[in-house]
Order: sequence, then structure tokens, then C-alpha cells
Amino acid sequence: MRRTENLRRRRATRTPKQRFLIICEGRVTEPRYFNQIRHLMRSPIDLEVLPGGDPKLLVELAVQRKRESDLNASRNNDSYLAYDQIWCVCDVDQHERLRDALQQAKANLIQVALSNPCFELWALLHFQDQTAHIERAQARHLCKKYMPGYDKELPCSTLMQFLPDAVKRATELAAMHQRQNTHRANPSTEVYLLIAEIESQRQS
Repeated sequence: MRRTENLRRRRATRTPKQRFLIICEGRVTEPRYFNQIRHLMRSPIDLEVLPGGDPKLLVELAVQRKRESDLNASRNNDSYLAYDQIWCVCDVDQHERLRDALQQAKANLIQVALSNPCFELWALLHFQDQTAHIERAQARHLCKKYMPGYDKELPCSTLMQFLPDAVKRATELAAMHQRQNTHRANPSTEVYLLIAEIESQRQS
């Protein structure tokens, strides 16, 4: 996502960084994960991570923050005050307003990293293939098998060494669902797309 090109920039007083806003359904696991993963990747992005609620609340908050940052950038003639990318990280779960949330996100250029059934699937893919349907409880159980003591915080330093495996498996799941016309079906996770965006800034 690119900032409005016709917005007059004031003279830079710092090295420009991509501004990322990530709003997570989970209040503990996901926010800690993304803050730690940015640090371990040494990605130079300006990252803000917020907890939210169900997917609809996440998207509504994202839209509000996007409008506020765009207005602030316009008022100060400084496009660096606007977010470059805004992501909502959420699960399929049993959310009744998920479809509305996804439609609202698309209409407002908000990115969504959806996991089906849950965020723990992304953690699990660091250690094993998972092409069969899986329930939330099973995913959490397997996470504890591979990460003894895992409860509310993922051991990012451990996961980093397996990150390429997780990206590969998540990508293969996405390709499988594309072939079967089962987009975002269980099991699937789009967290790898967000990880790729964070990592790409390190490489740029």
C-alpha cells in the first residue's frame, strides 16, 4: 500500500520507515508475537500492535485509526504520519459478523490475516504439515507438544529457526485451497503474508 503521492512532505527529520499497524483478536499471544518477531527479524518498520476484539470490532478500530492517521498526515503536511499498512489478525472461530468484517476491511483497504480455525495453526506449521481439518483444541494441544510450557506466549526465538518451514507449509495450504476452490477453509492461515511484508522491509 502506498501513501498518497500528492501529499506534500515536509523536510524529513528522520530516516523514513514504513508504518505498520497490526490489530489482533488475541490480547496477549498475538501482540507479543508480532512485537518479538519484528525485533528478531531486525525489521526497521515502525510497528504499532493493538489488541482488539472480534473481527468486526478489529476492522472498525482499524478503519478509525486509518482515518485518524490520514487526517493527521494531511493537517501536518507529513505523509510519514499515515500508516503504510494496516492489518487485522483474527480467527474464523464462530464469529457471526466475520463476513461483514471482511467486506468492510476490503472496502477500506485494510489487510486481513485470517486463520482457520485459529492463530495456533500458524505456530503449528513451524513443526509439522497440517492438511487435514483440525479443531482449535487439537491445535493448541499439538502446540504444547512441540513447545512445552506454551500457554499464552509463543517462544519466538525457537520459532524463528523454523519460520521458512511455516511459510512454505502455509503457502502450500493456500495453493491447495485455490485448486479446490475452498479459499480460507480449515486448515488455512494468512499470517505468512503479514510476515512476508515485515520481512520485505528488512530486505529493502
